[in-house]
Amino acid sequence: MNLGWLRASAWWLAFLLLALAPLGLALLGDLPQARPLLLESGVMLGLLGLGVLSMQAVISGRQRWFARGLGQDDLLQFHRQIGLFGLLLVLAHPITVLLADSRLVAYLDPRVDVLRALSLTVVLLATLTLVATSLWRLQLGLSYERWRLLHGLLALAIVALGLGHALLVDHYTAGFWKKAALLLLVGGSLCLVLDTRLRRPWRARRRPWRVASVRPERDDCWTIGLAGGPGRQLAFQPGQYVWLTLGDSPWRLQQHPFTIASSPAVSELEITIKALGDFTRTIAGIKPDTLAWLEGPYGVFTYRAGMSPGGAVFIAGGVGITPVMAILRSLRDNGAREPVWLIYGSECWNKVVFREELEALASSLDLTVIHVLDRAHEGWDGETGHIDSGVLERHLPAHLADLPCYLCGPDAMADAIEPELRRRGVPARNLYSERFDLV
Repeated sequence: MNLGWLRASAWWLAFLLLALAPLGLALLGDLPQARPLLLESGVMLGLLGLGVLSMQAVISGRQRWFARGLGQDDLLQFHRQIGLFGLLLVLAHPITVLLADSRLVAYLDPRVDVLRALSLTVVLLATLTLVATSLWRLQLGLSYERWRLLHGLLALAIVALGLGHALLVDHYTAGFWKKAALLLLVGGSLCLVLDTRLRRPWRARRRPWRVASVRPERDDCWTIGLAGGPGRQLAFQPGQYVWLTLGDSPWRLQQHPFTIASSPAVSELEITIKALGDFTRTIAGIKPDTLAWLEGPYGVFTYRAGMSPGGAVFIAGGVGITPVMAILRSLRDNGAREPVWLIYGSECWNKVVFREELEALASSLDLTVIHVLDRAHEGWDGETGHIDSGVLERHLPAHLADLPCYLCGPDAMADAIEPELRRRGVPARNLYSERFDLV
């Protein structure tokens, strides 16, 4: 990740203020008579949970005013951790309230109020299901597309029903102005969900792209070439990514984030995809002229010619080479002269994606490429095993701490390399990290 302390503090402050807004709103104005501490604590947990989950719509909705300056890895990790925290708050709310006053179990009794009991039961079941499917999606056999639909519907139901519950209880939300403010605050987050899922695809339908080519690469990867029509190009920085949907409609469930692998200087957009999951395994069968829908670009994993006169370091694993390829191709197209180091981990020599092109780029750029193979072939005299501290020590320049360092690969690789770079003096502001685990 690369996020300065000032910017990080500003985002944290903004997030906290908005997440705490329902709780703060409840405590404004004339307050009802105080009840036992445990009961009041349970109520506050519910309001805090409502605020935290409402903010999830902002984090996950790819809002440009929020996502600016944040990478995919930053947003995804933050969304996951805060989402689980919010769900735990929602579960802690009824548990704490019932421990404080067992008579409130009547809220779940359909004989007392069938609508209220049904809605609260749905919220509890939806919360438990959302937690379980978020933590154990693969173990439950859920495809990414089905999980994404289920995840969105459950989250929407929890926030909407939670809002209705807060308004109808009428304890801390008594009074028209409080109800209106809470409705505006939480309802606004629900509108952001509708904006992402409905309005953006509606606008995108007028700007379709088409698959111009599909070609195989090494290591079960495929490169899709996308054409946007005469005179139309996507303005992006090398290293950014887009959300891609293939098919006749932009409203399909199969919307996935992929890094752009081509240079901004070429007209045809290229995306290289490894066959890892249900959707990505279908790429080989995509036919030319298939409609494609793009949303983006997003991300801050970017580097441009001249950005760092002293050069830059790139460390990639497997298909994590794709944003690096966009950057290297852009450096070539712009006649860059600064030195660049690339440490690239692959399973074996025959699975090194873009192997020949990397050799060509090394002859046209001041580029040093260090291949690290898990399984070396006979006669291989290069690095073997995993990218570790020894590899970094042997091949990276002495002034490493002054260079921007870009790391893209699976979680295990990033978890091992990030601390090593920090130990070698690379400050957080110079470390750009993207992990891929969406399949």
